[in-house]
Amino acid sequence: MSNSEMEQRKGRRLVLFPLPLQGHINPMLDLANILHSRGFSITIIHTTFNSPEPSNYPHFAFRFISENLPEHHRTCCKTDLVAFLSMLNTKCGPPFRDCLTDLLSDASEEPIACLISDAILYFTQDVASELKLPRLVLRTGAASSFCVFSAFPLLKEKGYLPIQDSRLDEPVVELPPLRVKDLPSIHTNDPEDLYNLVNSMVSQSKASSGIIWNTFQELEPTALETLHQQLGVPLFPIGPFHKRFAATSSPSGPLTHDGTCIPWLDKQVPQSVVYVGFGSLATISKTQFLEIAWGLANSNQPFLWVVRPDLIHGSDWLEPLPNGFLEALGGRGHIVKWAPQQQVLTHPSVGAFWTHNGWNSTLESICEGVPMICMPCFTDQRVNARFVSEVWGIGLQLEKGVERGEIERTIKRLMVEKEGENIRERMLCLKEKSDHCLSRDGFSRQSSDNLVRHILLLESLNFHAH
Repeated sequence: MSNSEMEQRKGRRLVLFPLPLQGHINPMLDLANILHSRGFSITIIHTTFNSPEPSNYPHFAFRFISENLPEHHRTCCKTDLVAFLSMLNTKCGPPFRDCLTDLLSDASEEPIACLISDAILYFTQDVASELKLPRLVLRTGAASSFCVFSAFPLLKEKGYLPIQDSRLDEPVVELPPLRVKDLPSIHTNDPEDLYNLVNSMVSQSKASSGIIWNTFQELEPTALETLHQQLGVPLFPIGPFHKRFAATSSPSGPLTHDGTCIPWLDKQVPQSVVYVGFGSLATISKTQFLEIAWGLANSNQPFLWVVRPDLIHGSDWLEPLPNGFLEALGGRGHIVKWAPQQQVLTHPSVGAFWTHNGWNSTLESICEGVPMICMPCFTDQRVNARFVSEVWGIGLQLEKGVERGEIERTIKRLMVEKEGENIRERMLCLKEKSDHCLSRDGFSRQSSDNLVRHILLLESLNFHAH
């Protein structure tokens, strides 16, 4: 970037507003770092709920708003995520509008070029329009799953939604290679709420001035082309975000990394370890927990397993394990409460990643060339898992549920058999593409340049409109 370009951006402020869930906060902060490195000043508006520690980001300004959620609604992000997200969109409107109005009228600060908010915080479009501020959207999930979300009216009309147990294995002919069981669903007290939430997210993304994606062109060319035609707004696939800066070891979440896992990995044979991690929201039953434990033990592969304190229903941590279980493994298994995932995936000992297929985890695995065992839990994870196993051919899905024999067989298929070698080759090919997209002539780098130009254009058009 030339000095004159950098000068042009100095004195331009961007306001970013992440959804207050860990899998959404991290990519938004990554995006903030990317845009800050391009010369923009950054202000983060955040709810008091689940807020990051500002001292970890001294180069950003933070403004906190009260989301006005009753205590029982704060906990429902674990029990009824749809109700929680709907409530955020209802309750955050007035405090967010007040905060943004204050920022816009603050003469001591640089002028605001635009707002960038999470796609799920769809209410921000109306606020931005009212305050005559351009809004860009960050979608933290895949383009492929967004295609499915945008097809919700069609899926409802054709009878695929709401999902019926009797039709789970039927193909969704309009969206190959998805089956009914791969469609995004999530337990909620009122399924209509999910439908409304998704439709609002899609329609208000369409009403925005453009959408930023944490993906790359070579990974999802078909989905990005489809969305380009459907949505009619500029799309900026500038991912993978996390590869633009050296991985930070300081966690931005509520859990502290357990540093013992790296020395343990150092002692293992290259590409021998199964790393098991199900993200920050997924939960499992005690029965599933035990089946996973025995499946891992019986596979005879060393494993590093992240078991969050709130992962297992009705259990504090490892109490359901039989007495002497870990000791009997003779050091072949290592269990921690939280791990520095990016660091783990880059470790030469790791040969497979058993994942819930949240988009951040899926993308991190692709970037490090680590094949996946897929166990999606809800929403877009199901679509991601189907693309990993059937479209990209870089992993295997546990199709028959969580059963120890199936787990043992799947690990062996991936780690020991010829099938696993073929999967690994395809994964390394995709890893090379993920590396190239961020190089000087790569698509994500060019898309980043286009995004910066677009922001400056939006600001100048907005300035003249005033």
